[in-house]
Amino acid sequence: MNRWPILLRTTGAWSVALLLFFPLLWLLLTSFKTELQAIAVPPQLLVAPTLENYAEVQQRSDYVLYATNSLVTSVVSTVLGLLIAAPAAYSMAFFRTPRSKDILMWMLSTKMMPAVGALVPVYVMAQTAGLLDTRTALVVVFTLSNLPIMVWMLYACFKDIPPDILEAARMDGATVFEEFRHIVLPLATGGIASTGLLCLVLSWNEAFWSLNLSSANAGTLATLIASYSSPEGLFWSKLSAASVMVIAPIVVFGWFSQKQLVQGLTFGAVK
Repeated sequence: MNRWPILLRTTGAWSVALLLFFPLLWLLLTSFKTELQAIAVPPQLLVAPTLENYAEVQQRSDYVLYATNSLVTSVVSTVLGLLIAAPAAYSMAFFRTPRSKDILMWMLSTKMMPAVGALVPVYVMAQTAGLLDTRTALVVVFTLSNLPIMVWMLYACFKDIPPDILEAARMDGATVFEEFRHIVLPLATGGIASTGLLCLVLSWNEAFWSLNLSSANAGTLATLIASYSSPEGLFWSKLSAASVMVIAPIVVFGWFSQKQLVQGLTFGAVK
């Protein structure tokens, strides 16, 4: 009798997992079809696979350039964000003021605003500064857009550090910088890594700002995917092949770092 609840939960979990995985599977299958096979009704499941879509993506677009832009902007924005967010979260966690909670809530509220609401001023500032279609503009925007999440996650991580350890360090004469450098950062290495991994994924997947602030020179992989939409319609097979080439690196990366990503999303959930 006790097996039935376990069986039902297992079946439900597998059903949800397969439902979430099916779009990726269909995307992969479509990337190996011709354009006619991709739009066939009813859908054709068993077809002779072809690699012409991947070859055409390579010939039509400079995949290496787009991938390099995505990698550089994601990594640099993540590192820059951590350099800013870590001291901010440290000060709010251990040197609280009556306004600390208000500042944290205000930072989080900025994520509730639609990105399109800030598009015009950001575009004008980037144009005035001569930063349109540059990696610098994307790095700045990615950093600022992920900064509230970084601060919140690091804040939750730092709060889990026992205050007795910090008090002992202060009694031994440690300065604020020494306390932060030699005690807080080593104890929060896992949280910092989780925060960095999550924001790296968010930056890699960012499409709105990439499409509006970059084109040929600094375009990311999101720009590569968008290039397969034309007035004549969507080229489903080529679009699927380009999408697979875009998501494959980050899916593999997320698979190997899933433990750290889950840990980062559950900071402070269990006391």
